[in-house]
Amino acid sequence: MRDDRRHPLADAHSDRESANQVPDTPQTRAPSYRLAFADEDFLCRPELRPVRLQLELLKPELAMDEHEIESTVVLFGGARIPEPSKKDTARTETLAELSRFYDETRKFAQLVTKASDGKKNVIVTGGGPGVMEAGNRGAMEAGGRSIGLNIVLPHEQAPNEYVTPDLCFNFHYFAIRKMHFLMRANAICVFPGGFGTLDELFESLTLIQTGRMQRVPFLLFGKEFWQKIINWDALSDAGTISAEDLDLFQFVETAEQAVDVLNNWQDYSRRNQIPGR
Repeated sequence: MRDDRRHPLADAHSDRESANQVPDTPQTRAPSYRLAFADEDFLCRPELRPVRLQLELLKPELAMDEHEIESTVVLFGGARIPEPSKKDTARTETLAELSRFYDETRKFAQLVTKASDGKKNVIVTGGGPGVMEAGNRGAMEAGGRSIGLNIVLPHEQAPNEYVTPDLCFNFHYFAIRKMHFLMRANAICVFPGGFGTLDELFESLTLIQTGRMQRVPFLLFGKEFWQKIINWDALSDAGTISAEDLDLFQFVETAEQAVDVLNNWQDYSRRNQIPGR
């Protein structure tokens, strides 16, 4: 968003517009004459990667500050999980069965959004289809805002239609996108998914386990799914994680169970001596 505060120096917007009105000469057509910040070819050079990383961190951060987003509830989950009315299009029987989590995501987002003032505990998803769509959809149906953090992928994609337009962002760097997922997180909810969901699950858990992120409610929807694909106890038995690390997350099955955990988190934290936010 444009900063309309008055400054004594000429602003970048004016200079960019003026630069487009100069006489057409070999000198003004040369790439070297372009303003650096308006030169897309220059900004895409490999040497400018640190600048691009900083821009991807700053643009969503400033926008969310301007929209007064104070905290979020993060929803991770599979893009291939269909809504129940379309489960006959699922690629596998398992995906068709998992379609119930589309409705649970949608309901959970509705409940969280209804309890939010629009600034705290705003729903944030990856902005795509499946579980992500359900989360943004539930927030919209509850009359609230939601955030979508899209990522550029080799195959064509677009944000789902339920993301609040002014809070819909697109990323080139996965790392910066992950930071924005977690920088304002008051809770992390993970629904069944694939490689992307597992990546987000384990990175978030690792940050909490190592103390790089404060402890927040960490909910895994669908105990049967998660225990089938990950042998959590084997990790503990092998000693590669501590037995206490298995307390970093909880299994839930329904939106109502998840909301109950969020509402009673402080009591749960005190009982289990978990440092608060």
